[in-house]
Amino acid sequence: MSTLMASEHVEIWTDGGCKPNPGPGGWAAILIYKGTIKELTGGELETTNNRMELTAAAEALEALTRPCKVVLHTDSEYLKNGITRWMTGWVRKNWRSSTGDPVKNMDLWRRILDAAKPHEIDWRWVRGHSGAPLNERADELATQARDELLKTAKTL
Repeated sequence: MSTLMASEHVEIWTDGGCKPNPGPGGWAAILIYKGTIKELTGGELETTNNRMELTAAAEALEALTRPCKVVLHTDSEYLKNGITRWMTGWVRKNWRSSTGDPVKNMDLWRRILDAAKPHEIDWRWVRGHSGAPLNERADELATQARDELLKTAKTL
């Protein structure tokens, strides 16, 4: 990993969800760098809460153009535990879970791993809907992305 400058610190807040689950979903990521805020959003018509949470993290990390120190906030224990606790075992077992089954959402986990490589990431879990302003904003953006997707799909 290259030497990182203090000015290359990025704060990221992510969220994703579906209604119903599985069903149409949206994801959002908020990136903050040197006081500048960038919001990313998207959605899928047939997906799951977990896929949207992982997509938000992958998209945020893929948006970074050079190695950074990142603090990534998520309200998904699945994302936080997957990347910080379970990932090593999955890779060691050739993407098999502790029960021997293929790891769910392997495509997105691999995207996250690849996108995370150049960065130094502090993965932080935050309780959802607990009043953290940027977590609430990410939730709002993910919901808007899902709603926009549904509106567009109805007009096709």
